Amino acid sequence: MTTVLDASPRQRAAVRRVLPRGAAFWLVAAATAALLAASSAPSPLYPVLQAEFGFSAVTLTTIFAVYVLTLLASLLTVGRLSDYLGRRPVLAAALLVEAVAMVVFLTADGVGWLLVARAVQGVATGAAVGVLGAYLLDLQPGDRSRLGSLVNSVAPTTGLGLGAVLTGLLIQYAPHPTRLVFALLTAVFIALALATVALPETVRPIPGALAGLRPQVAVPPAARRAFAAAAPAMTATWALGGLILSVGGSLLGSEFDVRNHAVVGVVIGLFAGSSAAAAVAVRDLRPATMTRLGTAILTAGTGLFVAALAASSLTLFVLASAIAGAGFGAAFLGALHSLTQLAQPHQRAALLSAIYVVSYLALSIPAVVAGLLIIHIGLRDTALGYGAFVALLAVTTLVVAARPRVTRVRTRGDLARDMTACRTRPLGAD
Repeated sequence: MTTVLDASPRQRAAVRRVLPRGAAFWLVAAATAALLAASSAPSPLYPVLQAEFGFSAVTLTTIFAVYVLTLLASLLTVGRLSDYLGRRPVLAAALLVEAVAMVVFLTADGVGWLLVARAVQGVATGAAVGVLGAYLLDLQPGDRSRLGSLVNSVAPTTGLGLGAVLTGLLIQYAPHPTRLVFALLTAVFIALALATVALPETVRPIPGALAGLRPQVAVPPAARRAFAAAAPAMTATWALGGLILSVGGSLLGSEFDVRNHAVVGVVIGLFAGSSAAAAVAVRDLRPATMTRLGTAILTAGTGLFVAALAASSLTLFVLASAIAGAGFGAAFLGALHSLTQLAQPHQRAALLSAIYVVSYLALSIPAVVAGLLIIHIGLRDTALGYGAFVALLAVTTLVVAARPRVTRVRTRGDLARDMTACRTRPLGAD
């Protein structure tokens, strides 16, 4: 079993200089935001790359699908590796692979290299999200503030928003927009990889790494019931994220005639920004209350999104993005809070990987289907159907969460069995 290292900072510093736990926590949070910013950075660029390389909507869907497939494969295999090898080496390797992906994007001169770049990025992201989430839980303050779960929810959405906003600004106002963003991200990931040398190691390596590479979703037994209960909320929230990230930019251009790439980035970033703000606002509520409240807000925002498309109202679309994002942030944080407190330190990377497997499946499958449907029924009708699907999913999640739990009535036979067990239990078995 992986053991959390209890050595004091002074003892560890005798071997090598490490950051204090507080500084290390925020460095890991920054790495999480940077990783998700890089994952959303190509989205605003796709229309520009389509014009540059002349590829179709089917090809665009293929590029997205390759990213998701490699990310899921990485999550299912190397996502738990840091529970065996330690957090620091796995994180450093993932950040270096991410830097390689940025270099491939930087030098890509055709669709083939875009596919390679997205595949390498998927591998790096899948390897990193589990270890980053576990690292945040390991390094969080020991005051029961649940800061690790909060930052696990806020940092990814903040990164997604920053990636969209900054890329939009660079496309609109900077030279060489399809190159500059990846040059900057390459430098960021190399710097972060080097900075991992100063991170404290929080788990002791154990044997079994090769066996841990077997593809599986490893939810700790103590968290399985809660995981099943949280899965509908995670599915609804990330399906909505897929809607905004996959077709949001295209809708702003085709349906609302927004041609300024910076404005497109800001509107998409508004979804992620309101998500982060809502997570901070509700952080002290009970996890179940967060999830129900967030799902209700998510339902309202998704309904407003459908109404905005039906009425061709840009104002409603922006409002829907902000409201739906707030629902995403509250609901996903509630799901995280309910689960992460049930995992032991040596189970954290596996649990976080399982959470992100469900989340990325929910994000990707509807988005890929939508990309294929656009060819046949058009962008507007596909987005309307997508929005209606997410709204229905959110309403179903609310209904399931509102159902009272049924407690089985104990019979005389149950009582007799309990009394027999008590009589036959060895003294001191408790």
